[in-house]
Amino acid sequence: MTPLMSLTAPAPDANAAPGPADAATVELRGLRRAFGTTTALDGLDLTVRPGELLALLGPSGCGKTTALRMLAGFEHPDSGEILVDGKDVTTVPAHRRDAGMVFQSYSLFPHLNALDNVAFGLRMRRVRTAERRARAAELLELVGLADKGDRFPHQLSGGQQQRIALARALALRPRVLLLDEPLSALDAKVRLTLREEIRRLQQELGITTLFVTHDQEEALSMADRVAVMRAGRLEQCAAPAELYARPATAFVAEFVGTMSRVPGRLLASGATVEVLGRRLPVDGTPPSTGDGADVDVLVRPESLGVTVDRAGEGRVLGTSFLGATVRVSVALADGTLVKADVPAHDAGRPAVGEPVRLTLPDRPVLVAPRAT
Repeated sequence: MTPLMSLTAPAPDANAAPGPADAATVELRGLRRAFGTTTALDGLDLTVRPGELLALLGPSGCGKTTALRMLAGFEHPDSGEILVDGKDVTTVPAHRRDAGMVFQSYSLFPHLNALDNVAFGLRMRRVRTAERRARAAELLELVGLADKGDRFPHQLSGGQQQRIALARALALRPRVLLLDEPLSALDAKVRLTLREEIRRLQQELGITTLFVTHDQEEALSMADRVAVMRAGRLEQCAAPAELYARPATAFVAEFVGTMSRVPGRLLASGATVEVLGRRLPVDGTPPSTGDGADVDVLVRPESLGVTVDRAGEGRVLGTSFLGATVRVSVALADGTLVKADVPAHDAGRPAVGEPVRLTLPDRPVLVAPRAT
């Protein structure tokens, strides 16, 4: 069998394995695509850095899969460019793009065993039988299925089939790996295990990877950076911690993680907001409204303090045990529902029906126009 290190050692020829030294840079410039009257991409600009895993995250119909398929060569933009290491590949056919793709539906050949599925692309490229079987066996070992080479797809679990699909994509040693919601068809426990395996392999191989998902937990736990899309446009692209702590827009704030809207009022030409009896600085650019305008302050559950207080502005409607924390649902006097997290071991945490006071830390807050 070929040594495992051959998968990561760079070499000058086209069959060389990808690694940090030769990882590709991918650029999407001004991509636009419409299907009839529906705009799938509306001027998307995005750069994937060499060797990073970048997740495209967003709701259904935001354009993330269209962007991935364009990079793969399965779709073509109405306008814009796709560059890999500065080379324009916008019109290059899919089979010449040097990209490996893993689909949600596995797409394995049912009449081929695992080894032959992995080796299929090598066979199409007329790689010698001994070499392609050795490389396929190497990939099966890499994904932890060295003993399953003679099994057919129907004899494998969903997680095993997806590993075979990943090995097949890696067999051609592509410079770019494309993952189209590869875990969405699996149960929760298998998803958790496989996403850790995919991340481990991606880091070990140093391959530039674009990962499409609608699952924010997957994106935040796996990616170096997350690009949040909405209606064909890029809302924000940042490291997971920055995306969560400093969302650029109200959409990002509410799409990534849990966020409550607390009624507030703008003051000082929008530089300050009055909320829960306090005045706090506004983070970023406030809505274009004047002083005294009603707005919503966007607050994470862990940022809200909750104490039992007869004169408080809210009442506890329910609680949910989350392990280390308990999520408390509080109804404000105007009917607004907000969520706060308190330590599960806190003996003084409020019970259902109790009046409570909510508090915010002394730091800037993100505001959005009042929801109607």
